[in-house]
Amino acid sequence: MPNSSPLTDAPQALLERIVYQIEKAIVGKREVIEKLLVSMLCGGHVLLEDVPGVGKTMLVRTLARAVDGSFRRIQCTPDLLPSDITGVSVYNQRTSDFEYRPGPLMAHIVLADELNRATPRTQSALLEAMEEKRVTVDGTAYPLPEPFFLLATQNPLDFEGTFPLPEAQLDRFVMKLRLGYPQPSDEIELLGRLEEASPLAKVRTAVLQDEFVLLQREARSVHVDETIRQYIVQLAGLTRSHPEVAIGASPRASVALLRAAQAYALMQGRSFVIPDDVKELVVPVWAHRLVPSPNARLAGRDMEAVAASIAAAAPVPVPARRAAAGQ
Repeated sequence: MPNSSPLTDAPQALLERIVYQIEKAIVGKREVIEKLLVSMLCGGHVLLEDVPGVGKTMLVRTLARAVDGSFRRIQCTPDLLPSDITGVSVYNQRTSDFEYRPGPLMAHIVLADELNRATPRTQSALLEAMEEKRVTVDGTAYPLPEPFFLLATQNPLDFEGTFPLPEAQLDRFVMKLRLGYPQPSDEIELLGRLEEASPLAKVRTAVLQDEFVLLQREARSVHVDETIRQYIVQLAGLTRSHPEVAIGASPRASVALLRAAQAYALMQGRSFVIPDDVKELVVPVWAHRLVPSPNARLAGRDMEAVAASIAAAAPVPVPARRAAAGQ
């Protein structure tokens, strides 16, 4: 088992170790696994939108085991109350004082299953945890453990009895991802792995919690050239003036893209961000934040396609580091 801080291996090697463990249970989804790790590395959270049965819960449980984190699952229903997830204060007769009883949010990895089935009041109870990494109960703030990662799921096909997530909440998710159905060859391999036991039984701890916190700090130290920052702002401006977009990328979205690009660069073994890092992440980081115009909504225009077209059309800058090297 790996040692705690300081990091004993290069960040890329540690992250590859995590991916290797997750792939013992999740077959053929390396790109999704990497983006999930990128989201956690940059301190963000993920909205996973997909049909039932494709492995969403298994993915999150496997991630928790690989990073030695505690795991809690919240099954969202219309009768779920905010106190059911944040915790409550209970009066202790022996001490004549109120004691805090933690809710399921007090874990390193939290799965909010079918979040859009919870009422808006309960959905909003997650905002403080997602943004400030704490929960407030009866006026007292309680910090969440480090690292803290929330993954919420929603079924894109079942709308009866659901409450659509508001734009303010969607803006808090650094990425929106989909697992999708596996390729036939991957599904055959998965069936073979399930013959004897659950693949989760073979997953081992790849890094300790303290090590992952250090990896998050390493991601924050990845260099971002001024031209890259200008590139992100340029892309954000294009979303705000696009005829098919009513509300474009917010400044929070720009920050999320920058942080995600830093984490992605770290996973690639680089200490600096390149334009390709930004282009790779524009769709998963921004598409769910864009609000389509009325005409685009009527036409069924996909905001992922809009975000991809903006990233493809925008001129790509040459960072000063590469320009000085004559690249």
